Amino acid sequence: MLSKTENNLARKLPEIPIDDDGPVFAEPWQAQAFAMTLKLHEKGAFTWPEWADALGGELKAAGEHDSVDNYYLHWLRALEKLLDQKNIVQNDEREDCKAAWDKAARATPHGNTIVLGT
Repeated sequence: MLSKTENNLARKLPEIPIDDDGPVFAEPWQAQAFAMTLKLHEKGAFTWPEWADALGGELKAAGEHDSVDNYYLHWLRALEKLLDQKNIVQNDEREDCKAAWDKAARATPHGNTIVLGT
């Protein structure tokens, strides 16, 4: 459940899938990306107008006929680009983490918890 402040921030975003209770997520990773964005904003990594501009740019680049199903893919791309622009996380660091995750996922038997660094 989002705080009142978080819910108000979410409602100011363009085209966010939302219902009476707040943002709607189809997959857990969408909620995680959303939560990371709010936490990074709270910690001062970027301003809300910077975030809205980054997300708006991704949505605009996708075009008006893009599916709402892709909303959080655009969200994630906007977050990655903003973190890169702000020198918080570089693309090569992200790619290294992704490769480590993929390797750990392949090495983990189905149904077990994936552990990085093993």
